[in-house]
Amino acid sequence: MMAKEKTLFSCTECGDTSPKWLGKCPGCGAWNTLIESTSVVGGQNRYSQRMSLAPASAVATLADIEAQDVARTPTGQEELDRVLGGGLVTGGVVLIGGDPGIGKSTLLLQAVDGLQRGGMATLYVTGEESGAQVALRSRRLGLDHSQVQVLAETQLEKILATIDKLAPAVVVIDSIQTVYSDALTSAPGSVAQVRECAAHLTRMAKSSGVATVLVGHVTKEGALAGPRVLEHMVDTVLYFEGDTHSSYRLVRAIKNRFGAVNEIGVFAMTERGLRGVSNPSAIFLSQHEQPVPGSCVLVTLEGTRPMLVEIQALVDSAGPSPRRLSVGLDRDRLAMLLAVLHRHAGVACMDQDVFVNAVGGVRIAEPAADLAVLMAIQSSLRGRPLPQGFLSFGEVGLAGEVRPAPRGQERLREAAKLGFSEALIPRANAPKKPIEGLRVHVIDRIDQALEVLRQWQ
Repeated sequence: MMAKEKTLFSCTECGDTSPKWLGKCPGCGAWNTLIESTSVVGGQNRYSQRMSLAPASAVATLADIEAQDVARTPTGQEELDRVLGGGLVTGGVVLIGGDPGIGKSTLLLQAVDGLQRGGMATLYVTGEESGAQVALRSRRLGLDHSQVQVLAETQLEKILATIDKLAPAVVVIDSIQTVYSDALTSAPGSVAQVRECAAHLTRMAKSSGVATVLVGHVTKEGALAGPRVLEHMVDTVLYFEGDTHSSYRLVRAIKNRFGAVNEIGVFAMTERGLRGVSNPSAIFLSQHEQPVPGSCVLVTLEGTRPMLVEIQALVDSAGPSPRRLSVGLDRDRLAMLLAVLHRHAGVACMDQDVFVNAVGGVRIAEPAADLAVLMAIQSSLRGRPLPQGFLSFGEVGLAGEVRPAPRGQERLREAAKLGFSEALIPRANAPKKPIEGLRVHVIDRIDQALEVLRQWQ
């Protein structure tokens, strides 16, 4: 019996359905929660013909299941491979998002060209540009005589048919918001269309082993547009970060089933496209010829990579309402650190404006930045620079204690490799063996840290 599809509207809150769109859900009473979906009346489900994830298997214990390493294919872009965990995985689905014009299409075009030159069949599906525009970009990037196959199409059924015919190893969909399915009547980019098309493409990737990369639009807040379920459906979620007015870009892994999360890759935008930066610490470090007040170097950990970042602070006299502003760091945590500095070290900033910035546009979420932030604030408040080659890291608690940071030995070795000579760190992070060229000062509390600074200043 032939299957017939019927259009329904389902509630995202309670799951109740309605044959027509309503402003208020008849089930739970929530407003504006009904979205378009389809159901199959009679016959097989629309996914069952060739979209099954895998054949049914018998129940087995974990001990009896043979675990196999996942094979990876390097893209030729070392920084992108680092974020992916070593390269693309067969049948893996990658979702990459970022602001318009930040370089998503440029990076992916470079990656698929490298894969194609390495002998892999690739397909670049563009829904936002014509084939001529993609070809023009490839000329600008210096990808002469590229054999990457390009398809300018937005209809899902035609895209799937082309993938079946060409059988590529890697497919790029740029972007998922432009793809639509004839099974739904809503416009491309709507929640229903994005969810439905992503589900079909994901099942295609899992059943055929095609590595698939989906490009996603972002909202003005920077989050991926469309349903949140889109991030749960894919294997890897990458975010393009950075100011479009700067030449540097960061690619951060938010989710990765085949590698480490919060891993980052650093790129520089050039006339020939994006180029990986092998030593990203040089971007975020000070360019001052002599030490200046309010600057402290932090060794932060981004995924598996220790990275040195300059933390700058400016403390200035304020009016009736002092301001606390941080860029690249948690503003609420800044207020907490100032309270700890006052209560446990006797340094008051209640009548001062305090501004803190992480140089280079990087965003730091780990609490190991606490000690470096306080050292920069104290340096700016007293108007005295920290010593040449000084760095610091450690978490500061509300009781004034300085707690250790994870993988402290790796942080110290990275700092010594870049020529730093003085380190102020928690006692628990003290190296078991001396590190050549690096003198380490260990502390337990924040008042001890300020005492060490007074000896230098």
